[in-house]
Amino acid sequence: QVQLVESGGGSVQPGDSLRLSCAASGRTFSDYAMGWFRQVPGKEREFLANINWLGSDTKYTDSVKGRFVISRDNAKNAVYLQMNGLRPEDTAIYYCAGYFTLWADTTRRADFWGQGTQVTVSS
Repeated sequence: QVQLVESGGGSVQPGDSLRLSCAASGRTFSDYAMGWFRQVPGKEREFLANINWLGSDTKYTDSVKGRFVISRDNAKNAVYLQMNGLRPEDTAIYYCAGYFTLWADTTRRADFWGQGTQVTVSS
């Protein structure tokens, strides 16, 4: 199994940027596609982006396309989410997740999860 720990969340103003990091430990990180999700209390967890094992293919949900960028560094066992142009509606708990596959489409449920990090966007 792979353990995931997110960091980088915080409180920012609309229009600001944040970079979330997810550190992985355990089994071979490059064996897995990775993704980011978010959840607002009372709502379902929402897919944001994923990236294949090599980092050569990325997918995004429409609401973050053009604002968020997912990337990974297999040498550092890490995956990142660069978030630009943040909006109040981006306020949520953000989760790093992994898939037991090399690639994943946008509808596939992740197989393992981090604990989450809070992002709050408010003026």
